[in-house]
Amino acid sequence: MPSPTEITVSRLARLVGTHDCPILIDVRIDEDYDDDPRLVPGSYRYSFEQIMDLVPELTGKRVVIICQKGKKISQGVGALLRDANIKTETLEGGQFGWRDAGLPMVPGNSLKGLSSGTSSLWVTRHRPKIDRIACPWLIRRFVDPRAKFLFVSPVEVLGVAEKFDAIPFDVEDVAWSHRGETCTFDTMVEGFGLDFEPLKHLARIVRGADTDRHDLEPQAAGLLAISLGLSRMYRDDHEQLNQGMVIYDALYRWARDATSEGHDWPALRGK
Repeated sequence: MPSPTEITVSRLARLVGTHDCPILIDVRIDEDYDDDPRLVPGSYRYSFEQIMDLVPELTGKRVVIICQKGKKISQGVGALLRDANIKTETLEGGQFGWRDAGLPMVPGNSLKGLSSGTSSLWVTRHRPKIDRIACPWLIRRFVDPRAKFLFVSPVEVLGVAEKFDAIPFDVEDVAWSHRGETCTFDTMVEGFGLDFEPLKHLARIVRGADTDRHDLEPQAAGLLAISLGLSRMYRDDHEQLNQGMVIYDALYRWARDATSEGHDWPALRGK
């Protein structure tokens, strides 16, 4: 049974990918990380010896600390943060507990910054519709919650990527883009090791909407309509992204928890 300051793997697994997931910090020492350089989705590495530097950023937030086995390092870091009035839990069993449960893990070398605690910077074409909203949602919810996104003219994407050391996506001839009949969202689900059914289901919906193949999933046509409507509502791409995050939060929770549920009228009395 976990202590009052621990969170179980099963409980955290229900929170990962949702809008109310805690901040997840991996404090494994280099030797332990090198032994298995994979991360709980949505977590980032930070030195346990420098953890107090994060207090201003963590104030008012809920935090989960992850070490290799959920023992001395995470317990000590958790106690330090609680002493600084940060709501902090440690992951029961640590990274080993998550791994042994067979849950998805993100390769630490899949994205610069994940293993060093720095946020990632991405760049793509302006006026996003589907992939360019879905991909930032995936990154912020499952890979790098602190990721930043730049939306620029299509002809300037690669130049901005070079000058600002940003990662280009959803443009031709870059790593994070369409591959054959799949879209950039598919590429990221695979590349970040997020191989579990709710996200694969959502990927089919995104692919159907983004490539005009509505036969892939019934929800694809609806996502296209919502996405086009959203793009007409907001001139500011970042404001549109913020609103789009809610749409993909809802779609993910439907794909995870509600695909078997229907809705009808009239409602049955007494139900």
